[in-house]
Amino acid sequence: MGNLKLKGKDILKLGYPNNQSINVALEVMKRNFATKNIHHVKSLLKEILLNPEEFEKDLTFGQIAETLLSSKKTEKRMLNSQRASFQIFGNNISEEAKNQLYTALKLPISTQGALMPDAHSGYGLPIGGVLAVENAVIPYGVGMDIGCRMSLSILDTPISYLEGARDKYEKVLAEHTKFGMYETHKSHIDHEIFERDTFDMIPILRRLKGKAIKQMGSSGGGNHFVEFGEVEITEEDEQIGLPKGKYLGILSHSGSRGLGAEIAQYYSRVATEQCPLPKEAQNFAWLDLSTHLGLEYWTAMNLAGDYASACHDDIHRRLIKAVGGRVKARIENHHNFAWKEIHNGKEVIVHRKGATPANENELGMIPGSMTAKGFIIRGKGNPESLNSASHGAGRAHSRGECRSLFTQHDIKKELKLKNVTLMGGNAEEAPMAYKDINEVMNAQSELVDILGTFQPRIVRMDR
Repeated sequence: MGNLKLKGKDILKLGYPNNQSINVALEVMKRNFATKNIHHVKSLLKEILLNPEEFEKDLTFGQIAETLLSSKKTEKRMLNSQRASFQIFGNNISEEAKNQLYTALKLPISTQGALMPDAHSGYGLPIGGVLAVENAVIPYGVGMDIGCRMSLSILDTPISYLEGARDKYEKVLAEHTKFGMYETHKSHIDHEIFERDTFDMIPILRRLKGKAIKQMGSSGGGNHFVEFGEVEITEEDEQIGLPKGKYLGILSHSGSRGLGAEIAQYYSRVATEQCPLPKEAQNFAWLDLSTHLGLEYWTAMNLAGDYASACHDDIHRRLIKAVGGRVKARIENHHNFAWKEIHNGKEVIVHRKGATPANENELGMIPGSMTAKGFIIRGKGNPESLNSASHGAGRAHSRGECRSLFTQHDIKKELKLKNVTLMGGNAEEAPMAYKDINEVMNAQSELVDILGTFQPRIVRMDR
């Protein structure tokens, strides 16, 4: 790597105003052009200075252009005294989770919100929180695990194989899935996502590309899992295209790994610097989508979402290759993401942090726990929930509470009762840690139709 010998006074001599633009230009050029000739770098800087409007949307130079065009000071943003409209689904929701939503609804950018029946408190927006805002994105409103998603593959393998060859399925899960921060696969496929120029356009993505390649096809810790189980189709749907009956299924829950976590950390910090808010609202700092940083985060978030999807494809590919069978249907959906959508006749950015998109006729998967059934759903497009549904059963007990409430003996007893084999997992994810999934589903009958169920049989989680 070369070391660009560019100084602030060089940029000042080019005609740059003596303000923040010099620091920004210095940082951007050293980050992106460390090996380039100084004369080439100066000519680029001169070009940006002469026509900053032309570079405003450029992912490399936009920040410099924006600083040149704007002399606005960072002013503390105030909250509105009135909350935007909202709806709460379900009864068993903590006051803390509700209060987090109420704070979000007072942001000057907020237009509407909702709480799903699995809601519980989180950082910033509660888990199960849905928030629509105007022309902005809130990194903490998306969450730390960008694009975390559910993916269900329904196979043509007879369901009897799962019980008859249980040892084989357990061995395959143990050998072909990787969990947590340190386990990775020895071999990797050349996925098209790594050929995208987005990785080269944004410095943080360039730095994280190696880690993303290494972690491809692996799953996170915590409540992430890969399971073999019984799918039962209870209502025929032309999108699924399967008759009623029982099928062998693979269900996975994971996100964008280190790539998403580091994107979230970086842009959450940047948003907090750019958008000072009162103490109770500081985790709701947003990035304006008309700015370079907003556009940069939006681009990085979408790449992380696609990467999460690619990871699930790889997990399912490896398992199906090992156990045989063909995929008859695939149902998947993100949560922890932000979407551009039209609500009440205008475009808004909808954040779903631990909430499933449930637009009209959209398919999704809502899991229960390691022993409880999950549900295959079809969205009803209910405007009061901003076309959303829960993303699971939701926690009844915090991770800390679980460690003191439940023993390994309690968990083993429950697993045996439900005929479930668990590999990995701990007390924090005990079946008893979660709300009753049936109650949660009853509370959102206005939001989704149920098309089928998934009963876990062999579950693999981080140790």
